[in-house]
Amino acid sequence: MKKTSIALLAFALTGGVASAADLGKKKAPAPAPVVVSPWDFTVGAGLTTNYLFRGISQSNNGASVNANAELRYTFNNTWAAYVGTAGSSIKLTDVDQSPSLELDMLGGVRGTFGNLSTDVGAIAYIYPNYSTPSAFGVFPTNPTFYEGYVKLGYNITETFNVGANVNYSPSFLDTGATGTYVSGTAKWTLPMDFALSGEFGRQFFGTTDRTHGHVALPDYNYWNAGVSYGYKFATLDLRYHGTDLSKTECAAITGPTGRITATTSKYCGSTVVGTISFALSGKDVK
Repeated sequence: MKKTSIALLAFALTGGVASAADLGKKKAPAPAPVVVSPWDFTVGAGLTTNYLFRGISQSNNGASVNANAELRYTFNNTWAAYVGTAGSSIKLTDVDQSPSLELDMLGGVRGTFGNLSTDVGAIAYIYPNYSTPSAFGVFPTNPTFYEGYVKLGYNITETFNVGANVNYSPSFLDTGATGTYVSGTAKWTLPMDFALSGEFGRQFFGTTDRTHGHVALPDYNYWNAGVSYGYKFATLDLRYHGTDLSKTECAAITGPTGRITATTSKYCGSTVVGTISFALSGKDVK
């Protein structure tokens, strides 16, 4: 009994000393919660051997430089809103003075639902160097125009994605002709940062207004397929582009916009395009 009492007394004394020592120590502060900003951005630039818009050259079949920026706000794991801008050097014609810059302004809302992604927005294609019709001779009006779009994407696997797009303009290149573009896309991500991707689309047109000659613009198919390689912030892309437009049909599309005055056009032929681009996001600079 005496031995038990002594053991209990010793235990109590040791515990008391330890507690007193602990009272004199400062507790380490709790780690601050990680705050993730809902804001993010992306900036980029690139150089391409031929700036094509759905198979039609916007740079007189020559090289073009571009730059872009996007600002995003993420509401939650499902929804995010964005605004962006992009500029590209252009040369729409080799027979008259041409705007030297295409400035795009866009905005929209993106959604993520598991493997399904959505993107609904609008884009303006602006030609700020345009002043008056007389500055271009055959350019009857400023070619600035607007499109609304809906884009869908679905990840079939972690490395294979398919998509569908619809774009609509009430006045394509301000010609008075409606323009509707529908397309399907596919991308296969390969090992070692390579990827294969392609697109097949159909461009539908209406009839231009009286100022542009009441021309029924021809509908056409457009496709592209290529391989890309990504390294850090850079991407190299080599891609084949083609349309089923004849030179005469191409002239029907590019003529009312002031591109050409001839009956045939060289702007819609099949071609291979090489592009190098750079992109940097807010996460990359943290």
